[in-house]
Amino acid sequence: MKLNLSAPWRILLGLLAGLLIGLLSPSIGAEWSSNLAAGAKVFGGLWLAGLQMTIVPLVVCMLIVGVNSATNAATSGRVARKAMLWFLLLLTLASSYAALLAPVFLSFFEPSEALINALRAGSTPPAPPSGLLLWLQQLVPTNAIKAAAEGSIVPLVVFALCFAFALNRIEAKRRAMLVEFCQAIADTMIVIVNGVLWLAPIGVACLILPVAAEAGAAVLGALGIYIAMLCCLYLGIIIALYAYVRLGGGETLSRYAPAILPAQMVAASTQSSLASLPAMMDASGKTLGYPANVVGLVLPMAVSLFRITSPVQYMAVATFIAWAFGIDLALAPLILATLLAVVISIGSVGLPGQAIFMGTNLPVTHSLGLPVEPLGLLLAVDLVPDMFATVANVSGDLAVTSRVARTTQPEGGIADLVRDLEPTKR
Repeated sequence: MKLNLSAPWRILLGLLAGLLIGLLSPSIGAEWSSNLAAGAKVFGGLWLAGLQMTIVPLVVCMLIVGVNSATNAATSGRVARKAMLWFLLLLTLASSYAALLAPVFLSFFEPSEALINALRAGSTPPAPPSGLLLWLQQLVPTNAIKAAAEGSIVPLVVFALCFAFALNRIEAKRRAMLVEFCQAIADTMIVIVNGVLWLAPIGVACLILPVAAEAGAAVLGALGIYIAMLCCLYLGIIIALYAYVRLGGGETLSRYAPAILPAQMVAASTQSSLASLPAMMDASGKTLGYPANVVGLVLPMAVSLFRITSPVQYMAVATFIAWAFGIDLALAPLILATLLAVVISIGSVGLPGQAIFMGTNLPVTHSLGLPVEPLGLLLAVDLVPDMFATVANVSGDLAVTSRVARTTQPEGGIADLVRDLEPTKR
């Protein structure tokens, strides 16, 4: 019988195979083990380069399409603008939350010296910007093409944002053509990434093999710490969202929590916010009785533009790499990375998590002057945290829907909603 495994399971099996071979390799002799590790580094590096080669066009096009999609949504009515404001505020709070709490979580653990040496053997951290004025000066590229060629992600993101906002000022017909062109490029890059990910089990095995051979069982502990950190941060987000609904929206948790539980269970089982949309619609409309006009507008917007755990992941990944390498993060780049995580998250929603893991995490990691090579290993263990992340994302979509709906009901201002609907009545 043919066994069909999903991509995350295939990647995880590749990681486990590489770990096992790496841990056992010293028993075959020092010379054989060294040659095996060297060969694995070459093939692992080639696979990682295959993912990295799509990042510049993918990030630029995602930002252009994402900013224009968000702008179009925000101009579609008062309810939509209210939802967009909550999206941006919650994403910023989530990014700041991860930037503050991830280092606190990691402070309870000591990185293994063997793990640090093994990781450093396969990557060299880029030099972080020195001096606040120099750092600020490098934010705006004098030559966007040169920045793209050199892989200078942060200046390139600044250019892409300027381009995206300027695009909203030109004629609608021409804007639509350019946005469609950028969407086509992004879609093409995703096809390439999916092709590279088909080889992910081999690539991940080659990446983890030399690390396991040099660091031994310490690599297992480090990856376990990373998984535990992400899961705890995601659980914290879910708890905070319940407080947001109760304290901010005035919704009773005894009514709200059981109503959204089926949607959360669908999210955990499918690991897809889009697949959870029908359950979210039922929970918000049928069970909680929120206005159909609000539910029908806010939930699709949330699924398309709002993924509250994305900036949490980006900041947690960068913090973990800094912890593993013993790098202290400066305040100015950390603030920039926090904001950059929000921007990247808006452009990345709706794309498969496995396909865009490198493209979305690399800009934030790179902006902090950290090595990007460990991202390939962290991609391989994303299966378990992704279950918690999807539940948190669905909880976030429902929380914003509840907040907007509660503030447009009679006790919170039904007149606003009536004014939004008046053009349709005419």
